[in-house]
Amino acid sequence: MPAAVATPRTSARLPASPDQVAPAPASTKGPRRRRFIDPTTCDRDYGADEVEFMQALERYKRTSGRMFPTCSEILEVVRALGYRREESI
Repeated sequence: MPAAVATPRTSARLPASPDQVAPAPASTKGPRRRRFIDPTTCDRDYGADEVEFMQALERYKRTSGRMFPTCSEILEVVRALGYRREESI
């Protein structure tokens, strides 16, 4: 009986780099994942403060690499814009 040759299982299945990954075939089933939509191009007329906040949050997401920031991270963005809570009397 011939000796079995041990080869890594992953080397036969995984490409060497992400550039070698074949694109997935287009599916006609289900909705396609939406790409980034600039909130300033939506139908609704946003106020200047709203647009400033949305753009600041998008900048944070791009620079941090976090597409789903936590509430604490959103609060950081709001504070970086200069918003502070009014002290109640």
